[in-house]
Amino acid sequence: MFCFEKALLTHCSPTMAALKPANLLSLSKEQYPDLPRTVAQYAPLFSTRGIQMQIVCSCGQRWLLLLFRPELLEQSLSQRGAKLLLKGAGYPVQPERPVNLSQMLLHLTKRLGSQDHFPHEIGLFLGYPLEDVVGFCRHRGEGCKLCGYWKVYGDAQAARARFARYDHCRERLLSELLSGQSLRQIVDALPAA
Repeated sequence: MFCFEKALLTHCSPTMAALKPANLLSLSKEQYPDLPRTVAQYAPLFSTRGIQMQIVCSCGQRWLLLLFRPELLEQSLSQRGAKLLLKGAGYPVQPERPVNLSQMLLHLTKRLGSQDHFPHEIGLFLGYPLEDVVGFCRHRGEGCKLCGYWKVYGDAQAARARFARYDHCRERLLSELLSGQSLRQIVDALPAA
């Protein structure tokens, strides 16, 4: 379980610390054959802080695990520009209403499982700025200003500052785990929903 906990902290610390709405973690089915059971075991621990985990794809030899803060994710996806992009990608969005997070996650899961290519709107779920998600789609991943946690087409200075906050958060939480704190102790110190 230590490997799973280390992977969570390495890839999901910004969401755990409420700096972003979600993180996506790709895990090998060979290394984690019982991931659904593992997720079920850890779910109660994370739910105390308003964090949920959901397997959004069982793709080939990998699992895609979304760790998210429902309240932050719903707020992020309810932004006008995000809703327009999601509606254009076939998501069940009503412009005058907040998004239904369960419906959004179900649609994302379907798109991840049925696409030959990765659905780039997932950047909105992960808290990437709209202009960067649109820029990535428009330029097909080429010609970005900065590449870090995502490819930046908009405000590189603001993105650089966010990347530094995410790095600091990851380093802090990982160092706590590596210095002997249990995941429960780390999660108990996280911000609540």
